[in-house]
Amino acid sequence: MHDKPIGAGRDRAATAAAEDTRDQAAVLRHVLDLHPETLTLDELMREMVGVSPESSEEDGIRRAIRDLAAVGLLHQEGRRVIPTRAALVFHNLHEA
Repeated sequence: MHDKPIGAGRDRAATAAAEDTRDQAAVLRHVLDLHPETLTLDELMREMVGVSPESSEEDGIRRAIRDLAAVGLLHQEGRRVIPTRAALVFHNLHEA
């Protein structure tokens, strides 16, 4: 039989998805707010999670960067994390 109540896995997945969405929004907002200044991945990590982050926080930020790059909103040039043109245009439209 099952050790967990039915739906427990689904709730955890929903929570993880919400955390991923929150992390993606925070990373994108931070990168866009700094533009045209850019940060290295290490600098972005320190600014987002501090000097000695928990591994789960760091993993969340790395996942956010990876997922935002996958959908065309961030780009990594070497160690630099920069917003794509699409992200900048959207940000400018949203701020108008």
